[in-house]
Amino acid sequence: MQEDGKAVDGSMVGDVNGVDRGPGRPKTGVKWQRPRFTRKALMKCCLVRWIISSAASQGPDSSDSDLELSTVRHQPEGLDQLQAQTKFTKKELQSLYRGFKNECPSGLVDEETFKSIYSQFFPQGDATTYAHFLFNAFDLDRNGSIRFEDFVIGLSVLLRGSVTEKLNWAFNLYDINKDGYITKEEMLAIMKSIYDMMGRYTYPSVRDEAPSEHVEKFFQKMDRNRDGVVTIEEFIETCQKDENIMSSMQLFENVI
Repeated sequence: MQEDGKAVDGSMVGDVNGVDRGPGRPKTGVKWQRPRFTRKALMKCCLVRWIISSAASQGPDSSDSDLELSTVRHQPEGLDQLQAQTKFTKKELQSLYRGFKNECPSGLVDEETFKSIYSQFFPQGDATTYAHFLFNAFDLDRNGSIRFEDFVIGLSVLLRGSVTEKLNWAFNLYDINKDGYITKEEMLAIMKSIYDMMGRYTYPSVRDEAPSEHVEKFFQKMDRNRDGVVTIEEFIETCQKDENIMSSMQLFENVI
């Protein structure tokens, strides 16, 4: 999320240094619009790019349309059921599963895999902490592994979900200890991890105190009753009423 501007690569890192953007950079105050989900848009998602590239390496004849494997620790639900639970087409699910199966033969993704993915896409930054937080957001039952079903359901929300669905998912990411509230410390931890991962790609360059300033502005807006925590209701209501925040949320998938 952000208030004053956006980073070059569509990150949630704001232009907190107060320097004007160059030509062609996004304007502030742009009303949130439901994005179009073309294949090009899908491929902006790091997780999708990772899994699709793995699927492509196997060739077109390696598809398992029934989403079954003979020897795996976890066998996913049927294709029809997943199609009903997500907004992916049958072909998209087949392609996602093909790559998932190739990268994770056990049928499960662990945290180290997430860290490896983001270190590949952000080699000049430190993506370790952000990958840790993101993994925990996908790992709903908190058992240290992510099933294919949970993986694609999460991607479906992030890439094709409604505004409310995306905001609920974002709240879950910021709620690090999963107690139903976001503290200023939790919001700062997430924001610092994003700066660490891709802050070097921003223009102008980011000052060390930028994450704290960024969080201070938004926490004051969201903590309406000044009790030191942000509830899901406060989070969603504030985001939906602030065009700058919603404009940033539209680009949320660029760091997923």
